[in-house]
Amino acid sequence: MRDIALLGARLVVGGYLAVHGAQKLFGAFGGAGLHRAGAGFERMGLTPGKPMAALAGASELSGGLLTATGVADPAGPLAIIGTMSVAAATHRANGPLNARGGFELPLTNLAAATALAAAGPGRLRLGPGLPRRLTVLAATAGAVLAASSLGKLLSAGNHHDHGGSGGPRPA
Repeated sequence: MRDIALLGARLVVGGYLAVHGAQKLFGAFGGAGLHRAGAGFERMGLTPGKPMAALAGASELSGGLLTATGVADPAGPLAIIGTMSVAAATHRANGPLNARGGFELPLTNLAAATALAAAGPGRLRLGPGLPRRLTVLAATAGAVLAASSLGKLLSAGNHHDHGGSGGPRPA
């Protein structure tokens, strides 16, 4: 039962994050695409916008795929944790609820990825986990990238609405 529950959680969280990354990077699934996402990142103070959007999209896409498949665990959940930390902070000025463009969804994704990182992928996965040394390296690199992005975001002092009134939100 535990392995089936972990598989279900991995497929939902990983699948949605992979799609979200593809929306940002390629405009797939009705997404903004890299040019529009990059412009949104610029407005939020995450500069340069296009490379920052590419980094976020690649982290979401790869983190989602690795989480869904259980390959190289915990690299997938760690990528999601870093990206969703920045996304939650991006939407902080809009309050806690998604209906107003708030941080509800990124915080929920962050919590789910954290739980998956702690629980592990279970037995129903497609490949092996990361060796401990690579796990530490991946976690450290992700933390540095997330901290750098958060620093840029917070130093920009951005308190603009990021899509609560209907537009696509880039994060």
